[in-house]
Amino acid sequence: MIVRKAVFPAAGLGTRFLPATKAQPKEMLPLVDKPMIQYVVEEAAASGLAEIIIVTGRGKRAIEDHFDAAFELEYYLNDRGKVEELAQIKTISELASLSYVRQKEPLGLGHAILCARSLVGDEPFAVFLGDDIIRAAQPCMRQLLQVFERYAGPVLAVERVPRERLSQYGVIQARQVAGNVYEILDLVEKPRPHEAPSDLAIIGRYVLTPDVFTILADTQPDARGEVQLTDALRTLRSRRPMYALAFEGKRFDTGDKLGFLKATVEFALARPDLADDFRAYLKSLGL
Repeated sequence: MIVRKAVFPAAGLGTRFLPATKAQPKEMLPLVDKPMIQYVVEEAAASGLAEIIIVTGRGKRAIEDHFDAAFELEYYLNDRGKVEELAQIKTISELASLSYVRQKEPLGLGHAILCARSLVGDEPFAVFLGDDIIRAAQPCMRQLLQVFERYAGPVLAVERVPRERLSQYGVIQARQVAGNVYEILDLVEKPRPHEAPSDLAIIGRYVLTPDVFTILADTQPDARGEVQLTDALRTLRSRRPMYALAFEGKRFDTGDKLGFLKATVEFALARPDLADDFRAYLKSLGL
């Protein structure tokens, strides 16, 4: 089975970044000079995924505008001879074929993915969570797709997390099958550290099979009224083998302010046009 489509849930309210997200999508906050969601869309395109479905909500129009063509801006840049900037802008709108669907209410990650059902159809698909920005020699999603192609089953990205932080994640119980590939035996959502079945935490990359949609549609909302993806994945695992990959690369958790600041610093230091001056500035702070 070939995976062609990717789903990006982007309907959240971004309350952890208020007041910055009062009038703009959290996904459009920049790491240096590029919106967070663009890093993730670029990973999808680099992984060979040609069709991207973004699940949005009210107040998210800026995401659509960002990936659309901008005739006036392109004309202005061309007229001023700003060739490099023009190329950057045109590349954004040519990354992939993008479509959008709205999640009308904030009913959880599982519900957001279910909103994309009619656009995905009856084929396997990838899921990207925009809070996880991953820098890797080979795109993280490409690594997952290789596992999917080998084992023909759903694949989740995982990484080892200190036990005291496991209560922030979904955690897997697993059996190692090859190298950094595991068969998932169970999934637990935000366990107490001493009750966690392992230190392998699920992060925001998935390759799923279309039967998950039927399961999501039948999954009961939790106490907060949200449909949890982890609940659906537990049911899916009971019906077919499911795998996890401890991917190679560095993940930045930009879902909280500290993680966002760390990512900003590291991405700036990785930029040839900024690295030397920025590094000199950091050293001047005498930290």
